[in-house]
Amino acid sequence: MNVYEYLLSFQIKPSVQRIAIMDYLLKHKTHPCIDEIYLALCKDIPTLSKTTVYNTFKLFIEHGAARMLTIDERNACFDGDLSAHAHFQCKVCGKITDIPIKQEETEMENLQGKGFSIEEVHHYYKGICPECLEKNNNN
Repeated sequence: MNVYEYLLSFQIKPSVQRIAIMDYLLKHKTHPCIDEIYLALCKDIPTLSKTTVYNTFKLFIEHGAARMLTIDERNACFDGDLSAHAHFQCKVCGKITDIPIKQEETEMENLQGKGFSIEEVHHYYKGICPECLEKNNNN
């Protein structure tokens, strides 16, 4: 499915800016923030503004096409991967990594069986990533 069809599947009317922003989000698994996306795209789309990027993500989130991560209290970042997974943020380099989780599906089924309607799940871990640990051990 291309990005145009992907946006339509969430009832989002595709535009040049929306397609470019979603395409960037889906191709870059780095959990980018508004500024990162704006800086990456403004060269190719000179009419793009940070406000447009912000409003586009607001629309994506409202329609369920993207998730906003608040693992870092300084910046909101975004994730185009809608599958169930957790996030790990390194306290040294700041990189956010997707972490697969298996137990969540059972927990969600259990809660839904008890009448809960789950709309969002957030699992955040913080610590030091293997790359930063290795750098620290080599110094």
